[in-house]
Amino acid sequence: MMQVRKIHVSTTVNGEPREFLCEPGQVLSDALRNNLEMTGTKEGCTTGDCGACSVLLDDALVCSCLVLAAEAEGRRVATIEGVAQDGRLHPIQQQLLEHAGLQCGICTPGVVVAAKALLEENPDPSEEEVRFWLAGNLCRCTGYDKIILAVLAAASEIRGA
Repeated sequence: MMQVRKIHVSTTVNGEPREFLCEPGQVLSDALRNNLEMTGTKEGCTTGDCGACSVLLDDALVCSCLVLAAEAEGRRVATIEGVAQDGRLHPIQQQLLEHAGLQCGICTPGVVVAAKALLEENPDPSEEEVRFWLAGNLCRCTGYDKIILAVLAAASEIRGA
C-alpha cells in the first residue's frame, strides 16, 4: 500500500501565523475545521454553490471547499473567527442579530465574511449591489430580505450615517 505524503503548510489565519499538515487533495475548508479546529467555517455543499464556507484568501472572497489547503501556503486567510475584534461584534454581525437576519446558522459565517468583504470594498452599496454580491450565499431559512436590510444597516453604521 502506498503511503500518501503530507504537505506542510505555513500560512496566516486571521492575522496569526499558523502551520498544519494536510493531504495533497484536502480542501481548505476541511483543513480549517479539522486541522486548525476553526469550526466557524461551515461545509454546506462541497461544490462551491452555497457560500457557507466563504473565506478571504489574500483579500479575495473564495469558497474554501474549492481551494486546496496547500494553496494557503504563504498566503493570508481570513475566516469568521477573525471578524469580531476585541470581544466586540463587527457591525454586520450586530445588524444581523438586530434584524433577525440569521436562523439556523449554517449560512451565517459565509454571509458575514462576504458582507464584510463587500463593505470593505464598497462602504455605500445599493440594495441591488448587496443582493448581487451575496448571490453566492444560499440561505434556506430567512428569505434574504432581513440579511439585505442588515447589510445596508451595517453599511450605514460603518459610514457613520
